[in-house]
Amino acid sequence: MAAQNTPSSIADPARMVADARRAFFVMFGVLCLVWAVQLANWLSDYRLTVEGGIVAHRPDQLADLLTAPFLHVNWQHLEGNSGPLFVFGFLAAYRGIKRFLGLTALLVLTSGAAVWLFSDDRVVTVGASGVIYGYFGYVVLRGLIDRNLIDSLIGVVMGASFAYILTTAVPGTPGVSWQGHLGGLLGGLAGAWIFRARKGADAAPAATPAPVPGQAEAPPSERAQLLKELDDLGL
Repeated sequence: MAAQNTPSSIADPARMVADARRAFFVMFGVLCLVWAVQLANWLSDYRLTVEGGIVAHRPDQLADLLTAPFLHVNWQHLEGNSGPLFVFGFLAAYRGIKRFLGLTALLVLTSGAAVWLFSDDRVVTVGASGVIYGYFGYVVLRGLIDRNLIDSLIGVVMGASFAYILTTAVPGTPGVSWQGHLGGLLGGLAGAWIFRARKGADAAPAATPAPVPGQAEAPPSERAQLLKELDDLGL
């Protein structure tokens, strides 16, 4: 007799919808924060950029590794970063917010450290692009490490569509902080391994056993009811 599919033995659409919703609102909040910082920066005649940007090789500037990704040199700089930040950030966040927050902390440190170690100490470096490159590297590699078909396909599509951005992560690229880009990219690739899905953590629970004849059937769980409602809505 063929086994029947149960909510626990198939992909969980309720969880996918909930994870996507959380990722959307997290990234929307991040963008609101970055734009609010830019408004304050603009009103201060970009004093925040000067005071919170990274200047290489100065020990007293190490704390600015944490503030530089939220600052930009002008509105055009922020506008150019906002779209990629939201798209790659969303793709990085929808598999789990805790994992995403740990990844973001790693990228802030790796991209900022690369700037602090290898940039010219005569310039001030700011911007979210190092973190964006990290999200990109993470999204491209995550599916292969987690052995997840959907994430692997997303990684292939994103990698093929945005491979051109790697040209600004190599030495000698004028006008941009290639050090921050490269540091963020390497951090994202490392993050795909560090924050990989642990064996058994994301595994589906065992299928519900068939009811024994003559035994009262247990009432459906709240999760099963939610899945049925989503299925009735066509989701």
